Amino acid sequence: MPKISERGIHLPPSPIRKLVPYAEQAKRRGIEVLHLNIGQPDIRTPDEAIYAIRSIKEPIFAYQHSAGNESYRRKLAAYYDSIGLGVAPDDILITTGGSEAIFMAMCVCMNPGDELLVPEPFYANYNGFAMEAGVNIKPIFSTIDNDFALPPISEFERHITPYTKAIFICNPNNPTGYLYSQNELDQLKDIALKYDLYLICDEVYREFCYDGNRHISVMDLRGVDRNVIMIDSVSKRFSMCGVRLGALVTRNSDVIASALKMGQARLCPPYLAQVAAEAALDTPRSYFDTVHDEYERRRNCIVEQLNKIEGVYCPMPKGAFYSMVRLPVDDADRFAQWMLEEFSYQGQTVMVAPGSGFYASRGLGHDQVRVAYVLKCEDLRAAAACIREALALYPGRTK
Repeated sequence: MPKISERGIHLPPSPIRKLVPYAEQAKRRGIEVLHLNIGQPDIRTPDEAIYAIRSIKEPIFAYQHSAGNESYRRKLAAYYDSIGLGVAPDDILITTGGSEAIFMAMCVCMNPGDELLVPEPFYANYNGFAMEAGVNIKPIFSTIDNDFALPPISEFERHITPYTKAIFICNPNNPTGYLYSQNELDQLKDIALKYDLYLICDEVYREFCYDGNRHISVMDLRGVDRNVIMIDSVSKRFSMCGVRLGALVTRNSDVIASALKMGQARLCPPYLAQVAAEAALDTPRSYFDTVHDEYERRRNCIVEQLNKIEGVYCPMPKGAFYSMVRLPVDDADRFAQWMLEEFSYQGQTVMVAPGSGFYASRGLGHDQVRVAYVLKCEDLRAAAACIREALALYPGRTK
C-alpha cells in the first residue's frame, strides 16, 4: 500500500475545527452548541456584494488575470489610499484567500529550511502554511500576564540565526486581540533593517480596533519598503469568509514578480469572488460603524461575563474579535472535548478552540482557550453561563 508523505503525516490538525465531530454528536443528541471556536461573523454581508453577484450578465465565467482583475486592484488601491497607505495597483497581487497570500509570501521570501520568527500564540494555520512551504517557525513567547504585548526585542534578537529571513505578526492579533502600538512596530522595523529581514504582517482585522485605538499598518512604516509585506482579506471586513479572496501587498516589486509566477501556476483568483469584493468596496461607512460598535459591545459582554467566573482570566482585547482566556483546568483540550461529549446546561453547551493549538512551543496553552465573540450578546451570556457551570463540574478543575 502506498505511504503518505512525511509532510502529510505531520501537518497539524486545526485546533479550531478538530472538535467538530464532537459538536456534531452533541447536536444529534439535541443539545444546542454555542460556537465560540471559529471567527465566522454572523454579520450580514454587504448588500453591494450580494447584488453584484445576482446582477452578473457575463455569458462565460472565463479565466481572469493571474494578478487579479485590474479594475479590482485599482479600486482596492484607492481604498488603501483612502486610509493613507499610498499603495499602487501594481503593488497588489489578488489571492485565493489571505491564506494563499501567506503561503506565497513564505515561498517567495524564504528557502526550505529558513526560519520565521513569530510571536506566540499565533493563528494556528501559520503552522500548516510553514510546513507546506518547508519553513521553520521559531516562536517568540508572549504572555497572558501582560495581555500578550510584543515580547522584548532582545528575545527576537536572541533567536536570530543565519537562517532567519522574516518576522511575522498579526495586527490586530488573532488569537489574542492584541493591537500593536507605533512604538512596537518601530522596534520591529528597526530589527528588520538591522538584520535585513522581511516584516510580514497579517492585517485582516484592521477595521476592528476599540476604545479609540488606531490601527497602524506596516505599510505606514517609512524607510522599509523593500522589507514589508502586508496580508489582507475580505473575509472579516465584509463578513465574506466563504468568498475566499485575499491580497498580498508590498512595494517590493521583486516579491510581487515572484509571487505572480505562483499566481500564474494556479491560473487566476476566483472570478465570482472578485466581482463580490470589488462591489463591496462601495459599502457605505455606516455599515462599518455599525459592525464595529456591535463587536465592541460583544467584546465588553464576554470579557465581563468570563471575568466574573472564579479562576478565569480574560484579557480585554484591543482589536479583532478574539481573546485567549485562562481557565482553571488541567488540560484545555480535554475540557473542550468534555464540554461537547459529557456536559450541557439548560440544553446548551459551548465549543471553544483549545489554546495549545495556537502555540508552537510544547506544553504552552494547556490552560487556555480562544474564544471568538462573533455571537449576539444574548448568546455570549449563555455561553459564559455554560462555561461557569462546566467549570464547577469538570473533574480536572485545578483551583
